[in-house]
Amino acid sequence: MSILPFPSFLDDVKEKGFRKAVFEGINEVVERATAGMNVQDIREALRGEAPSRKPNPRLQPHADGFWLHMRPSYFHKSVTGIYPEFRLGWLSTYFVVFETITGIFLMVWYTPSPDVAYANMLSIMSSVPLGQFVRDLHRLGAEAMVLIVTLHMLRAFFTGSYKKPRQFTWFSGVILLLLTLLLSFSGYLLPWDQLALWAVTIGASMVEAAPPEVVGTNLNLLLRGGPEIGANGLLRFYLLHVLLVPALLFVFTGVHYYKVVVHGHSLPPAQENIGEDTAKRVPLDRRVYFIPDILTSEIMWIGVTTLILVILVTWFFHAPLESHADPQVTPLGTTAPWYFLWIQGALKLGDKVFYGIIFPTIVFGFLMAMPYLDTTPSRRWAHRRTAMTIGFIMISATTVLSYMGLSEFGVKNSADSEILHELNQPPAHNHMGKLLPVPFDQMVVGMYTTRQLEAEDGQESAVVSALNQEIADNGYNQLILNELTVNDHLSINSLNFTSIPADAPELHHVLEFFEEELQNRDDELRNAWGGIVITAQQNGLKRLDSFIVWEEVTIENGKVVYGTDGQPVPVLDENGQPVVRVNADHIFIHEDSQYFAAPGS
Repeated sequence: MSILPFPSFLDDVKEKGFRKAVFEGINEVVERATAGMNVQDIREALRGEAPSRKPNPRLQPHADGFWLHMRPSYFHKSVTGIYPEFRLGWLSTYFVVFETITGIFLMVWYTPSPDVAYANMLSIMSSVPLGQFVRDLHRLGAEAMVLIVTLHMLRAFFTGSYKKPRQFTWFSGVILLLLTLLLSFSGYLLPWDQLALWAVTIGASMVEAAPPEVVGTNLNLLLRGGPEIGANGLLRFYLLHVLLVPALLFVFTGVHYYKVVVHGHSLPPAQENIGEDTAKRVPLDRRVYFIPDILTSEIMWIGVTTLILVILVTWFFHAPLESHADPQVTPLGTTAPWYFLWIQGALKLGDKVFYGIIFPTIVFGFLMAMPYLDTTPSRRWAHRRTAMTIGFIMISATTVLSYMGLSEFGVKNSADSEILHELNQPPAHNHMGKLLPVPFDQMVVGMYTTRQLEAEDGQESAVVSALNQEIADNGYNQLILNELTVNDHLSINSLNFTSIPADAPELHHVLEFFEEELQNRDDELRNAWGGIVITAQQNGLKRLDSFIVWEEVTIENGKVVYGTDGQPVPVLDENGQPVVRVNADHIFIHEDSQYFAAPGS
């Protein structure tokens, strides 16, 4: 007899034998863990056999367990295929868990401070085992989550699944969509690079438009933590991203799942009589039990989706990381995240208050109220022409406005700024400026010009000498130097161009690209030529200044004005001479930095 107050394993071995005692012990542990299913029940489920015990033990985990209490114990056969669910609801939940797991991993190596945030990102990508892999998964998962949740809502709309009795289910789904957008947007700032800072700056600036002015101003200050996004703003976005928004997301996910269980998955519209809802009344011959059929199907969807994500981040997608955030330097062509492009496009139509605040509020308010406005009983397409028309109009308007939100639409950048940007752009979205990939040893200190490309073989030196003389005769020396030193002091007093060394072929290729771009924009940049000045700042650090010299032409309404001879009309000074303009930009490159041009660039 056992001296313990409960039977021990040794007593069971003594009474039943070792093999039987071990099997019964495992069976008991499994039954407790699954809240009702023993080893035999699991074996039968995996084999696709009918349950041998009565009542059906596969229903017990739903009634008595924790993990499955918000999942229906059985489904109607009509909703277990691709149509009408497309498994989008399950995939949305999967991405919530996926983002939580990958986000926790990144949190371990991240500090929400402008002093170290960017360095943390570099460390994650270079020093942490599988750091870049997990960061890429997290970023791609965030983009996919927004897309999947949006598609899930579109599916619910087009199948009429928002109708009675599922009005609040739809309402909670709109809340989840808003939380998903906010979750992705709040995480956009955390890398603390130029892309993050300025994309969030654009998004946060819309809050400032909230009427009245005192409310918008204070909301903007509350969100940013100051006049500009800095340490306080980064900490606020971090807390939003890892605490507040995820907490609300999990709460409303639970509410959404609860309402789905209460009302059941809506059947395809054609399988129900108009005005009826028979989703909860599933005939025995139409039932598909969650265990094992639905469970194994969902595990398959998890495996396939995860495999696709891994393939994409291994060969095709890498989360961008631009240069360190700099509030003093506004990058060219900055836009909000793609899922907010429709708001940025609307802002180009007019008033910031209306299109930035009132218009999005109306859109999401309409989505929330949709089930309470569309009270017609039929869910069939033929009986929902008005609702379907509204849906297609909203999709079309969102697509057009998103296109309008691109930096290329409605925004005219000068040709000189665009060319200099192509030369000096920091790495972003698998694209970078042409100068960065040039090997450090080919960045020979000196001054080089596109004019040498106009010379025939062996005549480069003569052309360069002629340019130096032309600069001296026309007084361009000081004009160019003033532009080169407008942002930072450059330790040169005069210009003296030389031919590119023969052992710097990559630098020569950059000049060829430079010259080609100038020729392609010769209508706006009349008689243009460019130059690159390379100086040594300190050991292992070089500065590269790029500049363009051109004769200004007349531009009206963003278009070049042409004369009767078909040539651009030049702008003349008081002496009747063409006005010469100069624009310059620069970058610094360290000998330990390595940049590689993206394939196909």
